[in-house]
Amino acid sequence: MYTLIGLLVPFAGTTLGAACVFFMSRSMNDGLQRALMGFAAGVMTAASVWSLLIPSMEMAANAFPQQLTFIPALTGFVLGIAFLFLLDRLIPHLHALAANPEGPRTKLSRTMMLVFAVTLHNIPEGMAVGVVLAGVVNGAYHMTIGAALALSIGIAIQNFPEGAVISMPLRTEGNSKLKSFIIGTFSGIVEPIAGFLTILLTGVITAFLPYLLSFAAGAMVYVVVEELIPEATRNEKTDICTLGFAVGFALMMVLDVALGGV
Repeated sequence: MYTLIGLLVPFAGTTLGAACVFFMSRSMNDGLQRALMGFAAGVMTAASVWSLLIPSMEMAANAFPQQLTFIPALTGFVLGIAFLFLLDRLIPHLHALAANPEGPRTKLSRTMMLVFAVTLHNIPEGMAVGVVLAGVVNGAYHMTIGAALALSIGIAIQNFPEGAVISMPLRTEGNSKLKSFIIGTFSGIVEPIAGFLTILLTGVITAFLPYLLSFAAGAMVYVVVEELIPEATRNEKTDICTLGFAVGFALMMVLDVALGGV
């Protein structure tokens, strides 16, 4: 039951964000959008450190000397960065789309490319939740259901603005509220799928949990640096993004520490 909840909570965050299309005007304030993206970046960065990299090194303490416990974390982190780098070559960058809004693409194609980009970076988030839940299921040291739920809640919180960022532009372009909501919602469906597949994988190769944790961390950090921060700080408007980042980072840090021992 806890595993199912942990997998579905982030998806619920995306769904609630997409539902904003029913209550808000046809467009989202630019400053609010930047703040929400900065907030999402802060949550993902804090989750990468407290929920993924630190547990990876703690788990490696049983297999490596103290001075070398960084090896699984470093290896997985680099592989996660490399995986998203290669995958990102096939999917357009959020900031590239923002930098060339008047380019040869139509508004609709630009928005749909935004959907693909958001869907892409939902994959490592789903993996992150899945690998932490797998650690709990397999009784891994330092992994608790509280830590898993803290990560799920944190990702759900940062998924809320993502759902809105998808559904609101679709509505602005003349799509119905229901269609905009459905597309925004389904941009997050890859998360529970990726999480479930990760749980199946780690059930077979439990010894690789430290590497998978740090792999998810590397993928999430790549998304923050390559996609969220450039999009939120375009045109050198950085203040609102910085404040959003700080709030998101602090909230995720508190959630992980407060619930980590449960």
